[in-house]
Amino acid sequence: MSVIGFDHFNIRAPRPLLDAVRDFYVQTLGLKVGARPAVASYGYWLYLAEQPVVHLMEWVDAPDVDMLPRGCLDHIAFSCDDFEGTMEHLDALGVAYRRRNLEYRGQAITQLNITDPTGNVVELNFKGDKGR
Repeated sequence: MSVIGFDHFNIRAPRPLLDAVRDFYVQTLGLKVGARPAVASYGYWLYLAEQPVVHLMEWVDAPDVDMLPRGCLDHIAFSCDDFEGTMEHLDALGVAYRRRNLEYRGQAITQLNITDPTGNVVELNFKGDKGR
């Protein structure tokens, strides 16, 4: 067996928070709500082009939102383009970000790190040096 690609990640949250998470990924990253199999749990599948990369599922018996544990997931990363347009978009939405420049295998990478409503860090990677 060999891994041939990334499929999706799943976020489980109480329904009111789940809707906020949906809105965050749709408004901030431009993912689209799309088709989802008929399953018993409430939720959404969010698509990047034709691929459902974010699955959202209701956590029915979750503790109070303020008591939700943070799991071991550190961050989720997306390859992106239009660095300036992305920063303008995040600023317009009031989404705070942290910027970092690094080099990997001779390629300059600029990252913008944002946080979704559940506390997950979302890393937006842009190839090329975008300044310091």
